[in-house]
Amino acid sequence: MTYNLTVSPDFPPERIASWFVFNTWLQKKLGVNIHLELYDDFESQHQAMEAGHVDLIYVNPYDATTLVREKGFEAIAAPQGVSDEAVIAVASDGGIKCVEDLKPGCHIASTDDKDVHMMCMIMIEPADLTASNINLSEHPNYVIVAKKIMIGEAQAGFFYKQAYEKMSKVIKSAVVPIVTSQISVIKHMFLVSPRFSEHKEAIKAALLDMHNDEKGRHIVEELGFDSWDEQTQEDTEFMIDLMDTLV
Repeated sequence: MTYNLTVSPDFPPERIASWFVFNTWLQKKLGVNIHLELYDDFESQHQAMEAGHVDLIYVNPYDATTLVREKGFEAIAAPQGVSDEAVIAVASDGGIKCVEDLKPGCHIASTDDKDVHMMCMIMIEPADLTASNINLSEHPNYVIVAKKIMIGEAQAGFFYKQAYEKMSKVIKSAVVPIVTSQISVIKHMFLVSPRFSEHKEAIKAALLDMHNDEKGRHIVEELGFDSWDEQTQEDTEFMIDLMDTLV
């Protein structure tokens, strides 16, 4: 049997190779066949999730809520010391210095990353902006969101903080943050499906011990953090309740 692994498409493009290395390591560690499928956007990934084509997933907290509550997935690990934060950014030479400078009717570019959208919509509330009085356009990735700002087609953009920080110096000099979330407790998680349940304890042990051998530590650092922490059922329920509250 071959299982399918995927990763939330909000990770920086330069980490594509690292996820393939991780998948190879995981297969050798567990002795099972795992196919890594990376999707270009959230819509494609959601279609795969609905079709039952996902057995393992490193997922954002918004999609984790759906998978846990509706699909029976279980969270087993989360990156240590890494939380999900969002950034609202604008053109460096556009005259917008704070959220309150954004006015009703402004054009904001985003992706279909739902947790980033949620956090950014909260952050524009001080400017009396809501979904009903802004023009929001969705794009396949954060590079295109940045380009929309750079060419003047959008006054602001919603970004996943880690994705923004990994952008080129050229983009970051032209597109600058005006506000960053500081929620601190929302984070991506590693989930397994009911179909993978027989290997659940083995994969959990492998992930939690990954940083203790040289090769594993190098791989996990290439993914952007130092080690995996155990994600308990209590941790997961707290995260889901928090997401419901914020939404």
